[in-house]
Amino acid sequence: MATRPKDELDSGNQFGRTLTLNLVDAVGSAIVRGEFEGRPFPTEADLSKEHGISRSVTREAIKMITAKGLLGARPKIGTFVQPEESWNLFDIDVLRWLMEQKLSGALLRQFNELRYTVEPQAAAYAARRATPAQVTAILSGLTRMREAAEGNGDPLSADIDFHVAVLRASGNPFLSQFRDIVTTALRTSIRITNRQAGGKACIDDHAAVYNAIAAGKPEAASDAMAKLIGDVLDYIDRSPARD
Repeated sequence: MATRPKDELDSGNQFGRTLTLNLVDAVGSAIVRGEFEGRPFPTEADLSKEHGISRSVTREAIKMITAKGLLGARPKIGTFVQPEESWNLFDIDVLRWLMEQKLSGALLRQFNELRYTVEPQAAAYAARRATPAQVTAILSGLTRMREAAEGNGDPLSADIDFHVAVLRASGNPFLSQFRDIVTTALRTSIRITNRQAGGKACIDDHAAVYNAIAAGKPEAASDAMAKLIGDVLDYIDRSPARD
């Protein structure tokens, strides 16, 4: 029986896909860290040799990283790192690499400014459109936050679930898909920004959002969410620079 080429073995099964995704993560995070600044991006052959994987796996990983806006290619120049303004910040991998590798006060503010633009309106829509099951899901997140404050559960997971439930309750599929961005970024930023009020005060702010949505009061829901995120922005501005 003929032996299948290593490239075919790598790229044609789940093992090959795992190798590809691992390389995407390693190279993508290295780009965000600035490891390739001031020097040419490695060739496909060099990356294959460095990571001990096949050319086909490397080629597929480079395609995926290019699709995220981190790499470009030109004739006679080859593959190069794109400027940061070309990166797809709505790609959850890119956002995760940024939050993990380059977290700063400026980045936290920018992300929460985006939340301030989106989430108050989502809360207003939720107050108009949420189904009973969706209101219950928001309450579940709030209840878990209260339990976590007493030492029973994960406060980060509960906080994320609360905000995701509000986005889903908006009834707008575009806003609902913002949940992936919120989830990815909040896993890093909440650990810092939740210090701004802490404990009961932070939970009370979330409760105000829930109460307005449950009562069907769009303006109050929007105002409550804006206050919640606005307090985070104020905290970031008061905190020592992290850049």
